[in-house]
Amino acid sequence: MRPIWKGSIGFGLVNISVKMYSATEESTMAFVQLDKNNHARIRYKKINETTGNEIKEGDIIKGYKYGADYVIMEEQDFQKATPEKQDFLEIVQFINEKEIDAVYFEKPYYLEPEKNAAKAYGLLRDALKKEGKAALGPLVYNKREWICLVKPLGEFLVLHRLRFAEEIRSTEGLVVPKADLKADELKMASMLIAQLTKPFKPEMFKDEYTEKLLKVIEAKAKGKAATAKPLKVVHSATTEDLMAKLKASLKAPSKKAS
Repeated sequence: MRPIWKGSIGFGLVNISVKMYSATEESTMAFVQLDKNNHARIRYKKINETTGNEIKEGDIIKGYKYGADYVIMEEQDFQKATPEKQDFLEIVQFINEKEIDAVYFEKPYYLEPEKNAAKAYGLLRDALKKEGKAALGPLVYNKREWICLVKPLGEFLVLHRLRFAEEIRSTEGLVVPKADLKADELKMASMLIAQLTKPFKPEMFKDEYTEKLLKVIEAKAKGKAATAKPLKVVHSATTEDLMAKLKASLKAPSKKAS
């Protein structure tokens, strides 16, 4: 893996030199757009909206709409905004990770220590493990400020990029109808949850959709028609129906993760 960022973590007066790597990669299938008449690839061009001419990549600059005009931005202008956060992640507080709702988590990154920072890195990692805490701090990366949560994962520290509060949409306008639940229904649902509760093993879950989609593609490539059995979902409308389905669920064999 190649690092996407190099800098330091500020732990009090201790600076920990680290390299950051993306911890995830996309596994989705790549499709392209084609002309339906001759199956030729569709290409996009960057066009000057005034002249209609195609513009070369080297002639494209960044601008910000300000009033009726644009403010032209150069690379050094971006560096002038919070330069102290460009190569330095200062820990500003420690928290219990459970305080952060999952809706705030955006993407994880691995942090690897530079050779001269192994001891300080290990100190922060083991102290976080001992106290059961995670660290929070800001970082500017790729012309955007991040809220960073740093926590231990095995022998490594992992940085989770968090969303800002203003990025989370309000639930205002959404409606959840009132549900008059009976004690027996809640008890039955709790029993079903207990029955299906298991340790989390991510390797148990497979991307079956992509596997089956590949089979559809292979079948079409060979001139065969792929078939699929439609799934019919029946919603429980009455209390009696709900209880019957909960009881049947408790008796049914548990499904394997897909």
